[in-house]
Amino acid sequence: MKVLIVDDASTVRMYHRNVLEAAGYVVDEAVNGLEALEKALENTFDLYIVDINMPKMDGYEFLMQLRSEDIDQAPAIMVSTEAAELDHTKAFTAGANLYMVKPIKPLQMMTYVRLLVGEESV
Repeated sequence: MKVLIVDDASTVRMYHRNVLEAAGYVVDEAVNGLEALEKALENTFDLYIVDINMPKMDGYEFLMQLRSEDIDQAPAIMVSTEAAELDHTKAFTAGANLYMVKPIKPLQMMTYVRLLVGEESV
């Protein structure tokens, strides 16, 4: 399983990478939505973990662009410090499958990751 982490904060990318790689996932990273879109068009990912607030292209715009492309679509988890209901709504409208508020505990993250990629059932 291949996951793309999209976040402008290197510490957040490293944290998510460590959790995912410890669970056996292959991980790639992008520092903004523009870089992520380029990677998504060149590679196939099984899951996207996407921050909202990033330079060049934010997480909402990335997901809207991604969902408009004629490529295999993978689930996306929007991860942010933004906790307002409006942020949740905007994320789902943009194409997110799940919204999580930082900080995320590893067990919680892996439970949702496994559910979204079909490795676990409810």
